[in-house]
Amino acid sequence: TALACMFQCFFCQRAQQSCSSSRASPELSQECPAEMVKMTRSKTFQAYLPNCHRTYSCVHCRAHLANHDELISKSFQGSQGRAYLFNSVVNVGCGPAEERVLLTGLHAVADIYCENCKTTLGWKYEHAFESSQKYKEGKFIIELAHMIKDNGWE
Repeated sequence: TALACMFQCFFCQRAQQSCSSSRASPELSQECPAEMVKMTRSKTFQAYLPNCHRTYSCVHCRAHLANHDELISKSFQGSQGRAYLFNSVVNVGCGPAEERVLLTGLHAVADIYCENCKTTLGWKYEHAFESSQKYKEGKFIIELAHMIKDNGWE
């Protein structure tokens, strides 16, 4: 039910926050409950999105990448075709920022990659030089070629 989903999401997010904050100290990392570390095909991912939401995953290793609720736009162009703009992502690493001239002008962007399989997925907008593009700052582009839909899309 929707109410059960809301409670599940609240507790999942809370548990993930407490586990991720304890990673800085090895002696605290053992305080995370064992049920919060889930295994899939012998791989442990950093974050799992709740099963009650539609999610996007890495096409190469199935690590969760984003919740559908974080999708801002489907009308972006990546270097390898269509791409989606997300407000936030998980299980993603970020490279160094560099200035690139994209279709919408000059931006400072950093390539993002899957933390599990290290595949480059897209980029993060660090800075937009044109005022009309400022809404992209801090947002993430993931190319459709590198993600699949998971959980509840039927």
